Amino acid sequence: MILTLSCPDQPGIVAKVSTFLFERGCNILDAQQFDDQETGVFFMRVVFDPSDADRDVLRGEFEALAKGFSMRWTLRDPAERYRVMILASKFDHCLADLVYRWRIGELPMDVTAIVANHAAETYTHVDLSGLPFHHLPVTKETKFEQEAALWKLIQETNTDIVVLARYMQVLSDGLATKLAGRCINIHHSFLPGFKGAKPYHQAHARGVKVIGASAHYVTGDLDEGPIIEQDVERISHRDTPEDLVRKGRDIERRVLARALRWRLEDRVLLNGRKTVVFTD
Repeated sequence: MILTLSCPDQPGIVAKVSTFLFERGCNILDAQQFDDQETGVFFMRVVFDPSDADRDVLRGEFEALAKGFSMRWTLRDPAERYRVMILASKFDHCLADLVYRWRIGELPMDVTAIVANHAAETYTHVDLSGLPFHHLPVTKETKFEQEAALWKLIQETNTDIVVLARYMQVLSDGLATKLAGRCINIHHSFLPGFKGAKPYHQAHARGVKVIGASAHYVTGDLDEGPIIEQDVERISHRDTPEDLVRKGRDIERRVLARALRWRLEDRVLLNGRKTVVFTD
């Protein structure tokens, strides 16, 4: 099982958690912790073998310990896979990559739906067989109705995590608030960076020497959500804008895949406007 927690820092947290698990016959397999001395918040992730311990009893008994430390915590059996919805637009490289990684077992999740603002014919070269596909077109005039249909679908499918796989629509403040801590976006720049249309062309015009991508949680502030993962790649004066786009696609794929996998493995904990990521 995987236990994650955050709480105001004070002496004895690790000892209390370890003793709690020991007294119930649980064996700790991996433990990571971080004390943010700027905010005074303590973070911890523990993977343990519960042996014969009853899962529901463990949760109930840990509740009492958690209250004593004012903890925000989760306790999950990895066999209980997260339910993930993937949103896409015309650019489908991230969609194709996530579906492929899911099919080979690299991303342990249940895909509840593929949602796109383009018709299914747009993705004929992506293997979406067996996956529910929903075409939800959107215009400025229909944005409210489209988001209402999207939110209804999220609720009906019991979706836990929403992934914007280069979904080129800005979520409204209302929907972003409903999905707080549950919606991951891939941004086609190393944030903060070049915003607006054709970011790689802007970067090329400025003669940049690295390009990158950022995966972050979605908030009402556009591209300002807590960052989960980033990566960069060096370029040179020989690279054309088309070269930057090609290299950028590769960065976006791997950054989004890593961010999603870490979220599926309960490695990402919110820390105000930032995240604590217990990487593997």
